[in-house]
Amino acid sequence: MPLPNLDMDALRTLLISQQAGSLNRAAERIGRSQSAVSQQMRKLEEQVGQPLFRRQGRGLVLTESGDLVLSYARRILDLNDEVVRTVRGASVAGVVRFGLPGDFAETWLPAALGQFKRTHPGVRVEIAVERNGTLLERLDRGELDLVLVMGYANRPDAEHLATLPMTWIGAAGIDIDLRPGVPLDLALYNSPCFFRRAGIEALDNARIPWRLAYTTASLQSLWAGVAAGLGITLRTAAGLPQSLRPLDGRNGLPPLPTVELCLHTGPSDRPAALAELKQVVIENAVANLGS
Repeated sequence: MPLPNLDMDALRTLLISQQAGSLNRAAERIGRSQSAVSQQMRKLEEQVGQPLFRRQGRGLVLTESGDLVLSYARRILDLNDEVVRTVRGASVAGVVRFGLPGDFAETWLPAALGQFKRTHPGVRVEIAVERNGTLLERLDRGELDLVLVMGYANRPDAEHLATLPMTWIGAAGIDIDLRPGVPLDLALYNSPCFFRRAGIEALDNARIPWRLAYTTASLQSLWAGVAAGLGITLRTAAGLPQSLRPLDGRNGLPPLPTVELCLHTGPSDRPAALAELKQVVIENAVANLGS
């Protein structure tokens, strides 16, 4: 008796449900009804002959068989997507100028861009790593085609990818000691910076005195200053060096808002190449950062 061919759409839905945190959120993301998604999962269970989910409280979690299928689903879908992108990408050519902040320049994005280069040999991607505001200025001047930016979700060209929590950040081996009347040393970007503005506002609202101990225009310089104990800063946890650590509520620091991560696209005379790169960035952002 021949083995069944697993449903690729169902495998993709399974993977998305784990990235999104639930089948209901997966249904919203892929634009299907909850009943249609449930039917996909039942079909997948019939094909493998094992239950993939078990009830835990009010929700569902994967069984051991479900975890096993999920691990294979990632590999199957990666190979499927690589085949499709390679065939499509072979006929796409041009140059795409892509900008991103330093937060993502050393984490998951380089691998995604490397994958794109392999599957789209005719496309040259020119990378610019700048501050968020600078990237948008260059996009508006026509110097960049696509930028990944935090904090500018109110722009009409913003395409939401993820909501990221801001966090206080300090040196890994240095404790924070808040004492009444003693200013807190801060290491921050030069103004204007929405992270800087959010941190100062949070401290002022909590009536915690502070002073600027270190300012810089470079993210690497900022990380170095914090690691040296010159002050604490705030950012997202994306791309955080091992020499630093997030500081939670136990340190007496006030809560911080979230920040929106968005893609912004400019006009381009290379629409096919731009569209292909944009899709890869979106898929990897959702997979690594959530929605």
